[in-house]
Amino acid sequence: MEASSRWTSWWRRDRKDDPDATEDAAAKLDLLLGAVRAGFPVAPAAHPAAGYRCSCDRVGCPAPAQHPVSFAWQSQATVDAEQLAHWLTRDPEANFVTATGRVHDVLDVPAEAGELALRRLDALGVGGPVAAVGGDRYLFFTATRGTPQDEDEWWPSALDSTPETVSEHPGLRWHCRGSYTLVPPAALTDGSRVRWLRGPDQPLPDPLRVLDVLTDACTEVGAVAEEQWLIG
Repeated sequence: MEASSRWTSWWRRDRKDDPDATEDAAAKLDLLLGAVRAGFPVAPAAHPAAGYRCSCDRVGCPAPAQHPVSFAWQSQATVDAEQLAHWLTRDPEANFVTATGRVHDVLDVPAEAGELALRRLDALGVGGPVAAVGGDRYLFFTATRGTPQDEDEWWPSALDSTPETVSEHPGLRWHCRGSYTLVPPAALTDGSRVRWLRGPDQPLPDPLRVLDVLTDACTEVGAVAEEQWLIG
């Protein structure tokens, strides 16, 4: 918290010309620093542009405002607060993604299944960070299985969240090594945001315990494709 206060105070001092914009930017920085403090490596991502478009200016971008800016996002991703502040100074509107499979994985489900699963996990006493992606998806942050001691168990990510394939997997997506998800307070093209339902300060739960609950919830609400879930 002390580091967060130091950086947000610096941000306010550096931008006194527009108090409202400064407060919004400081609040954004504070949320991102919360993810960084939890050990979630972040990298810059595209943001919404006018007309439901993406800031990447790619014609027909299949995932507007939901993908990294650089192809080198895996090497960019960091928990360095100074680098984060530098990125935001350069582009205050930037969204951010977190690289999964290093410290954490993310189990990504439709909102209807996520709401049901969250109630059941609460009843079971299973905590962990959870974020909502607008009104469409829930992101359940868990401990990672991306760096097992036995490399035969390494589950690489086919990066199912790439723009070209994400719509093909409406059920449960498992983001592990080589994948990414948006982090709050990322802005979406419909005007909604990614927001924390449970903050990143919560301990990361075991992914298999969360997976059981999410799989059942997806089945009950009919959010399944040919496969029950996909390892990202």
